[in-house]
Amino acid sequence: MVTGMANAQDSSANSLYPVIPKALGDPHPEGNDFMRINHMKLMRHDRDETVRLGNRDIEYSIKECVACHVVAGPDALPIAADDNQHFCSACHVYAAVKIDCFQCHNSKPDENIQIRLLGSVPDPEELARYVNEVSE
Repeated sequence: MVTGMANAQDSSANSLYPVIPKALGDPHPEGNDFMRINHMKLMRHDRDETVRLGNRDIEYSIKECVACHVVAGPDALPIAADDNQHFCSACHVYAAVKIDCFQCHNSKPDENIQIRLLGSVPDPEELARYVNEVSE
């Protein structure tokens, strides 16, 4: 077990460990410690499966990771990987490890995931009234 990282979720701003933002989805079936220790092995494996072997039906995708681990900025919109508050940056900045995934992959989730951040889906009728008022 990696003690420092296992306790990172409970750390405060004064801690020596990174403050890791809470995920939105269900816990990993293998457990958080497994994912913390093995996430690079899984990402490399899935990269090889997808890019080199053409298998796009993989168990873990970076798109799913980004959707579940999205962090909202002050405007309630997802922040990008170049922000130190981004989920991946929390540990990568702490460990001085460069993140190069987002040179090709999106570091923010698809727009429909933003509804998770806002907490609810807007009422369609209310939204239609607003759009009609604005367009008059």
